[in-house]
Amino acid sequence: MTTDNFSLWIHEYNPKWGQIYDEPLQAHKGPSPRYQPWSISPSHLSFLPSSLMKISKIFTHPIKGLTPQEQERVWVDGGLGIRGDRAFALMFEDSANRTSTGQPVPWMSKKNFAVQNDWPALAALKCHYETETGRLSVENGDSQSLLVADTTTAVGRERIGAFFTGYLAASRPTEKARHPQVTPVRLVGENVQGSIQYLDRQQGHISLMGASTLEDIAAQCGVTVDPRRFRPNIVLEGVTAWGEFDWVGQRFRLGDCELTITAPIGRCLNIEVNPDSGIRDIPLFSLLLEKFGHAQTGVVAEVSASGAVAIGDCLTAVIA
Repeated sequence: MTTDNFSLWIHEYNPKWGQIYDEPLQAHKGPSPRYQPWSISPSHLSFLPSSLMKISKIFTHPIKGLTPQEQERVWVDGGLGIRGDRAFALMFEDSANRTSTGQPVPWMSKKNFAVQNDWPALAALKCHYETETGRLSVENGDSQSLLVADTTTAVGRERIGAFFTGYLAASRPTEKARHPQVTPVRLVGENVQGSIQYLDRQQGHISLMGASTLEDIAAQCGVTVDPRRFRPNIVLEGVTAWGEFDWVGQRFRLGDCELTITAPIGRCLNIEVNPDSGIRDIPLFSLLLEKFGHAQTGVVAEVSASGAVAIGDCLTAVIA
């Protein structure tokens, strides 16, 4: 084999979907449009996914249901997810799985928590969590400070619970809210390594979405689509629109971690909530059904090996 020209006989890159197929070509006899040997020179390697599929945005959601925070670099824990993502949640005190104050609260379904899907006005608050200090600050849309409290102290957590209890009492739930009644909420969780994360699925995971998918939704639906509506962890550039669906079942390396794409994400009405105003301003759920025949966007992945992940890192297929 020379360095000037060689054949890729083991795996084929499909540029249409931005995907590596990891089946041996020898197993396929006869002509196949999907599996074909390539004659490729080193100069063409830039077309492979490792140089195309790169992270353009990283989001964490320190408190489930509240403001996403953009990050430059995060740590991803194997078997869990991004450290600090959904580390806290606002649990309704009348939850069937309620525990005593100070005791760890196990993972529960989102119906037990105050979330934007049921209480869209939560999106109108600008919440910022400081990892170094554990301090939570809340502002309104006019940047007026409404709350500054310490999540590491009992007093601070009581203030947070009291603030959001009052805020929800003055807000209106959606017609199909899973917990429409106004009852006190309590901040649960903690931001320490290995602690419970209140993700939408009990199995630890991260979510990924292609920027081109967002662009295609915007073009087909005639609207501007902010990625925060979909609350992803990772947004990738260099992926063909909807190409992430073809990754299901495949292993990848993302930055220093390894993961397996497990399923597309079925969406709820939360995607219709404006992430700045808290108003349901675009019928995006019904538009997805009308234009694409489904309401799925992005994929979830289970993390098998821990590692750091940063803006600009590549998503590359793991070849068995």
